[in-house]
Amino acid sequence: MRPMNEFEYDRKRRQQWLAGEARAEGVEHRTLLRMLAAGGVLSEDELAPTGRVPAEGTPEPEQAGTSATPVPGIVKPLPPEWFIPRGTNAEMRWDTLRDSCTGFHIPTERFFIRNHTSTPVIDPDAWRLTVTGSGLRGPAVDFDLAGLRRLPATGLSSAVECAGNGRSYFESQQQQNVPGTPWTLGGIGVARWRGVRLAEVLRRAGLRPEAVDVMPIGLDPEYVTTDGQNLGHVRRPLPIGKALDDVLLAYEMNGAPLAADHGAPVRLVVPGWVGIASIKWIGTIEVAAEPLYSPWNTDFYRMFGPDYPPDGGAELAEQVVKSVFELAHDAVLARGRCHRLHGRSWSGAAAIREVEVSTDGGAHWSCARLRDLSHASTWTRWTFDWRPQRPGPYELLARASDQEGNIQPPQAVFNREGYLFGATVVHPVIVV
Repeated sequence: MRPMNEFEYDRKRRQQWLAGEARAEGVEHRTLLRMLAAGGVLSEDELAPTGRVPAEGTPEPEQAGTSATPVPGIVKPLPPEWFIPRGTNAEMRWDTLRDSCTGFHIPTERFFIRNHTSTPVIDPDAWRLTVTGSGLRGPAVDFDLAGLRRLPATGLSSAVECAGNGRSYFESQQQQNVPGTPWTLGGIGVARWRGVRLAEVLRRAGLRPEAVDVMPIGLDPEYVTTDGQNLGHVRRPLPIGKALDDVLLAYEMNGAPLAADHGAPVRLVVPGWVGIASIKWIGTIEVAAEPLYSPWNTDFYRMFGPDYPPDGGAELAEQVVKSVFELAHDAVLARGRCHRLHGRSWSGAAAIREVEVSTDGGAHWSCARLRDLSHASTWTRWTFDWRPQRPGPYELLARASDQEGNIQPPQAVFNREGYLFGATVVHPVIVV
């Protein structure tokens, strides 16, 4: 039996949405907090099909950590205290990150997983990378892993983030139904990558001046829709300017060879851009003297909706500004005590300039203390000291701005697929 893929999941959710089965009206705020608290965040099976919480009377979800939910096509263990299963994907849990004293980089074993189909296990000794196409001066050129390792090596810290990270908030905060994996904010990770610059490989393959697009193609199973249409291997073109800038062909992650779920033997890392650009398990690179297209830059990963052109907006590239608390939703805090709140903010466009925190739902804002020298395409850790004086529910908010003047708005512009949610996220806590 073929494993469920992303298309099957999204199609089912879309059918439920169109049939009116995805609504769950009448959930009171305190009930919502209680249900979220039961697991830190709700798992996919516990969510209504569009990501809304179940209506009153729905059985309580299990406490986090009581059982592991198997995820089709994922190789590494997924302890429930670290991950939330999301179809063929696994979301990192922010609420337990602080307890483990994780540093700037996310350990490989805790890094989120975004799969379109399933994880292939590839023999690194048999693996080959083929660079081919009309954008080369001569015939196709092959590289093996040993050959790549002999080339000048480069290390960089970079985030990889799913374009749909934060998608569930279109529904839970803005009451806008969107299909797709209902990520909260755990569809991101920052790692230390090591490999060879894509520009170096293209140069050695013999790049023509007329080259305009570079399309990496993955070795994961071909993407077949539920109606039998084979879309081929996951692939998405990059403009030549980006390909020659800061893109890395990575063979190490956090000081060790790549793990299977994270693209072994070699993957692309495209700093600052949506995660679909960072193709995993790369096997072929097509270099073309004409524009290239794939389903992942035409039908998928573009903005559609009332605020975009009828044929859709431009293909997604840079990520937007986001912020997150390293704290459980509905966390219980003692009044009269000073609580040091921890969080992280990031932007695909530029380094983080400032982070502000509100403890009263956005009525007042104060600056957080930045803990890192900020760099584009990674995140900045921050802290904020808060001494609540009265008991009751509170709504925490964090908003960041980057060096190019981008700032998180109170509301994100709707798009049909729920991409690039960058608005401030309400984080409920209870003071007792």
